Amino acid sequence: MKFKADLEFAKTMDKNDPLKRFRTQFLFPKINGKRCIYFCGNSLGLQPVFTELHITTELKKWADYGVEGHFHNHEPWLSYHKLLKEGLSHIVGSNEDEVVAMGTLTSNIHILLTSFYRPNMNRFKILMEDGAFGSDTYAVESHVQLHDLDPEMAVIKLESRPNEFILHTEDIIAAIEAHKNEISVVFLGGINYYTGQVLDMEAITKHAHQYGIMVGFDLAHAVGNIELKLHDWDVDFATWCSYKYLNAGPGGIAGIFIHERHFTDRKIKRMAGWWGHEEETRFQMPKRFVPSYGADAWQQSNIPIFQAAALKASLDLFTAAKMHHLRTKSLLLTGYLLYLLQFVPKGRFEIITPLEDSQRGSQLSLYFENEGHKVFEELAKQGVVADWREPNVIRIAPAAMYNNYEDVYRFYEILKQILEK
Repeated sequence: MKFKADLEFAKTMDKNDPLKRFRTQFLFPKINGKRCIYFCGNSLGLQPVFTELHITTELKKWADYGVEGHFHNHEPWLSYHKLLKEGLSHIVGSNEDEVVAMGTLTSNIHILLTSFYRPNMNRFKILMEDGAFGSDTYAVESHVQLHDLDPEMAVIKLESRPNEFILHTEDIIAAIEAHKNEISVVFLGGINYYTGQVLDMEAITKHAHQYGIMVGFDLAHAVGNIELKLHDWDVDFATWCSYKYLNAGPGGIAGIFIHERHFTDRKIKRMAGWWGHEEETRFQMPKRFVPSYGADAWQQSNIPIFQAAALKASLDLFTAAKMHHLRTKSLLLTGYLLYLLQFVPKGRFEIITPLEDSQRGSQLSLYFENEGHKVFEELAKQGVVADWREPNVIRIAPAAMYNNYEDVYRFYEILKQILEK
């Protein structure tokens, strides 16, 4: 694609965008009476237009039927989680039985590590990135401590090379190789929240599996952002939140993936709950837990319906748009932004997100040596909703579902003006 640094080019791209209709399906906040440039979908996605209808439909069902809403013949609450499986499986690249909407991201990390972190005398270490999101670090270290192990000894933290921010695949592979007889679990962020780097999840999984190592991913910044093929990549487990690119609202219900080869593994232990019990006998309250088939066996409680309804409103849009189309547009949007950033004053910031298509999603991270927060505040005053991450990064995330090329161009104009001052 040959880009041009002018507004008419951006408008032409928008006119020819096959996904342009989806922009009208979202509600944009206003700043100073004008619709903002919203580049913060990597923190909280916009509200779909039909979210309110989905939630009020369930509120009315509650009002009209009370407890019988669990059995009402139109989308009964008893099986509501099943309505989300098609959309989730499309987004993460799995079979429907391998996914279920449940819990929160951090609670799911704990639930999954309970099942897949099985330390013994020889294999007791967890490999993770040093720059992981805080919750991942806290969860991993607490699980190590639950087994009376010292995190300093049992957690291997991958560090970037000197004067770099990203992790190289060969360095991750080398770390696995160096500790191949000690590692129990590799647990990494599929996309790093700070740099926006996409890891080669397939290569990492393949190498770790040579040594019988379990592999899981935190997909908080990957789900709904890039194309995932968790089943084909042979990933053991994964979890994600749904309030970022999946647009399910603040604190929205999360989800998990369990590869089907683990469904019948009797060695796996679970933090069992009644909703994970087999559906046929669940309400008979038998004394012994009999797991449901698939990822459903990891459920603990019945699904929060209003959160699930909000997620369904967004998943319907993803099913219509298709992830491969969204990924194509995403790369064009960030590619256009990379092109335009060539024309802003030099030396004020560094792009620390990898430039290669395969290693970036919808986010570009701009690293400022100084005055970064002042730039961020000025962007906000001029109608740009971005994200600041300590100590010195502005994260810009044009989401393919609702952002367009004019958004990117206008952001460039505003940033250029700020930096020229």
